[in-house]
Amino acid sequence: MVGEGIDLVLDEEVFAVILAISIIASALGIALTLRPMVSEPFTAIGLLNEDCRIGEYPKRIVNGSSLRLCIYVANYLGYPAYFKIVYRIATNRSLPNTTTPSQKPILVEWRTVLGNEEEKKFPIAVPVYRVGNETQIALVFELWVFDTGKNLWVYTGRWTHLYIDVEV
Repeated sequence: MVGEGIDLVLDEEVFAVILAISIIASALGIALTLRPMVSEPFTAIGLLNEDCRIGEYPKRIVNGSSLRLCIYVANYLGYPAYFKIVYRIATNRSLPNTTTPSQKPILVEWRTVLGNEEEKKFPIAVPVYRVGNETQIALVFELWVFDTGKNLWVYTGRWTHLYIDVEV
């Protein structure tokens, strides 16, 4: 009988450990399932052709002409935001980078408000002209966001461009 009592105690201890592990695993599983997915906040800008599709961009244009394209903007910052898209004509030496916008003059800008996880495409028409003696130019589109805490526009580091040959 003494041996049976020991088995019963071990069985109760093992059962208690298994029950505790099950409860902890269940609680952890529920917490991981119900927890909101946190992703890295980001914005996006894209350049589309005049039909608002990728590809089939014009390669040449007459100096002083207007070019029809389409802009794509996306907001995944986690909150609604006010955006500005800036258009500039640049060369290889004056392209923006991820920390500094182009120093060329702003020719046109568009503004839009996007909710979180909202995307928008809209048609645009931009003037195109030669820069100095350059025959190939870059049509540059930069994405800016309005910082309500600082009450100013902030360059997002997002930009896109299209190289085009300008005919005289």
